[in-house]
Amino acid sequence: MVRLAIPNKGRIAAPIMELVEKSGLHLPESGSERRLITKTLDPHIEILFARPVDIPEYVATGAADLGITGHDMVVERGSDVRELLDLQLGKAAIVLAVREDSDISRLSQLAGAKVATEFPAITRNFFKVHNIAVNVVIVGGACEATPHLGIADAIVDLSSSGTTLKTNRLRILAPVLETSTRLIANRESLRTKKAKIDEILLALESVVRARGQCYLMMNVKRTSLDAVKKVLPGLSGPTVMDVASTEDLVAVHAVVNEERIYTLINALKRSGAKDILVMSIQRMIR
Repeated sequence: MVRLAIPNKGRIAAPIMELVEKSGLHLPESGSERRLITKTLDPHIEILFARPVDIPEYVATGAADLGITGHDMVVERGSDVRELLDLQLGKAAIVLAVREDSDISRLSQLAGAKVATEFPAITRNFFKVHNIAVNVVIVGGACEATPHLGIADAIVDLSSSGTTLKTNRLRILAPVLETSTRLIANRESLRTKKAKIDEILLALESVVRARGQCYLMMNVKRTSLDAVKKVLPGLSGPTVMDVASTEDLVAVHAVVNEERIYTLINALKRSGAKDILVMSIQRMIR
């Protein structure tokens, strides 16, 4: 049995659940109540729902073999796990910020200052690396308000777009840590349950790789094939197959980035393509 721990709540919980479902690890329908540990349709895999901050330790201690959580959570907990895959979700940065009207412009000016954060371990390590002594104030939320309330001179907090910082009249003084959602593994489980873990890794990786890609299919007159090839990007070049037709057609298939579809369709039509189909891709395995 391989146990996979995933977040039970938070902004990233729904996208992770969608990723797990797309990978084929379907959860049986079980009403509105979700158990802490839930079976999947694979009898050898079960899901553990847990707080994102607890997942690194669950995996490190073997309570779970695999986990999906933020890289920042792994670093904050200092958990001895192995990161297997960047799921490219929840991309953000932990940053050091001060009030917009603050005179502080250099890290050295924070010596002896109070720094509020939900990430005390990351914060202490950051200032230790820079050889600056600060007083870390641990808060459980609303970190952005602390400089305006006189609780802290600066904050170390998670920022995905910077909008929240600007709204709260804060400016970034320095980046601290880049983070995103990762698949992590227990080191012993990697040895004893390697085959099943590799199977899960491949399933999740195939969904990540397919994200943002489309499958294009079209018919092209053989005389127009070179012109179509010039405008058609692809991961490994287009696939060309003969078509049973009196028009001397070939079928051209390619995987392309969905962001290019809008302009690409018109270019393909002008180059001689017709009967164009655009299909979404759920999984892509190399």
